[in-house]
Amino acid sequence: MIEIRAHRDWRGLLRWLPLVLIPVLLLASTYPGQYRVPPHYWLLAMTAAVVFLAGARWPLAVSLALSALAVPMLRTDAWGVSGLAPYLGAVALVDVVARTHRWSTVAVATAGWVAAVTLGRVGLHDNSIGRASTLVEAAAYVGLPLLLGLYLRGQRDLAQNLRLRAEEEQARTRLDERAALARELHDVVAHHMASIVLRTSVAGHVVREADPRVVAVLDDVRDTAADALADIRRLLAALRDPTLGTVALVDSDAVTTEVEAALTRVRAAGFTVVTDIDTDLGGLDAISRLTLLRLVQESLTNVMKYADRDVPVRFAIIRCENGITIEVVNSRRNGVTTPPGHGIIGMRERAELAGGTLTVGTGVDGDEKWTVRALLPDTARGVGLS
Repeated sequence: MIEIRAHRDWRGLLRWLPLVLIPVLLLASTYPGQYRVPPHYWLLAMTAAVVFLAGARWPLAVSLALSALAVPMLRTDAWGVSGLAPYLGAVALVDVVARTHRWSTVAVATAGWVAAVTLGRVGLHDNSIGRASTLVEAAAYVGLPLLLGLYLRGQRDLAQNLRLRAEEEQARTRLDERAALARELHDVVAHHMASIVLRTSVAGHVVREADPRVVAVLDDVRDTAADALADIRRLLAALRDPTLGTVALVDSDAVTTEVEAALTRVRAAGFTVVTDIDTDLGGLDAISRLTLLRLVQESLTNVMKYADRDVPVRFAIIRCENGITIEVVNSRRNGVTTPPGHGIIGMRERAELAGGTLTVGTGVDGDEKWTVRALLPDTARGVGLS
């Protein structure tokens, strides 16, 4: 990230270079007597330097403007290094070619610079091959910027492709590492925890008639091991779900904020939403936060796709004794049916991985409206679903 910012900073500084360099060129070409730069040439050159600053935002417009400014400068008898000022238009052409893949844009910018070079140089040759010389100059002045622009664009595309491939390779490596860790947890830790649960259960049956305190201790060990095994299984699901990485950025206390952001998008789409949200949603583990947020987001996305805007949407997240209930109720638009897709399948899979249930469709509780209802275990309070 540091290298990318540094590269952009250098590109920004290069935009200001003509504003500093052109006055130096003009001053270096000004001597008392015969050799001096005309005032109008100063004005045109400095205007070109200022216009060049806007090339990052409007490259094509800046290229055409610099081409137009180059015509009178090329036809002015400027002595020495001041004659380089008009060719800021060639630099702008390089910038256009390097920044875009649209050949129409490149063609327009190239045509503008060709016209500038031709109009600026025609008639200035006194020999018999004046026209041929003008054409050769135009080809050189245009061909070199085109080739340089194409080269820079190719280097930029190559760097971008290499960066994307590196990111894909890193993501693949992380997935492989997560899968390997999940296998180790399953084969080693989960196996031993399951063995502990089984053996303490057997021991409890064997010494059932012994001291009640021993039985109580064994039952406590069994329950603790069973809870740990459930946590390990939840962690295994997390390791095998690549999207869990996005939830690591969502703090436990920010769950309500994320839900409100999703509701704001629905209201911005023209829906009226009646909400009943339990503000006490803290303490949820990563899997519960991921599942809750994804179910909410997918349900509200379907509301924006298929629901009738004239009918209010009921939305509720309630923390109760049985767990956490998520409910979204809306009316379908006339003639609109929800096509079977991966969204509802994915929602059901997420709910099941979290140990919960999902009910989707019409006729829930005798209501003909479309209802999405999920019941998730409350991991913070130790409430599971039977």
